Amino acid sequence: MTTLYYAPGACSLASHIALEETGAPYETVRLDLAKGDQRAPEYLAVNERGRVPALVEGDWVLTENTAILRHIARTHPQAGLWPEAPRDQARVDEWLGWLSTNHHPAYAHIRRAGRYTNDESAFPGIQAKGAETCGDLFTMTEVKLSNGGWALGERYSVVDPYLLLFWTWGRGPALGFDMAERFPAWTRHARAMAARPAVKAVFAQEGLTLPE
Repeated sequence: MTTLYYAPGACSLASHIALEETGAPYETVRLDLAKGDQRAPEYLAVNERGRVPALVEGDWVLTENTAILRHIARTHPQAGLWPEAPRDQARVDEWLGWLSTNHHPAYAHIRRAGRYTNDESAFPGIQAKGAETCGDLFTMTEVKLSNGGWALGERYSVVDPYLLLFWTWGRGPALGFDMAERFPAWTRHARAMAARPAVKAVFAQEGLTLPE
């Protein structure tokens, strides 16, 4: 049985949606990051890095969101989450790299300023710069989505749950962006995601509000 360790609204949301999209059976273990569940010995025995998500298949453990997304897509070809054409596969990798190496670190500067300095007086400046960078990155992603459809155009892929994750972070309290006003194309994408049964099921389980 496949088990996903996740935290509500964390980056694990993307992997959670991808798993649900496959229709295959799986179990979940919910972690409360605010309570420090990710640092508990029980979880560190699963993922010594103390972060989510972690995917467990028997005695095999996979961490890092983009690796998990790729693995889910490739091991469940019937779900159609991974394209067959080499150039489309390259485009998926491009999207996953763009989001994981740019959007995620920029957001971490807001939520986890302590990772970047021990000087607490510097936190506000780091957070402000992180918010500014997120705005720039979100604008570039908005342009990429301006032609409508999914990340790959007409074809849904494992990229789309990952895009929805960052959209939810954009509307959240750390950034507080008016997503519909500033990023209408991305918001159309998020609303299309909200209509998918897998997304509805995962948002209900994690206690999140669907895009409107």
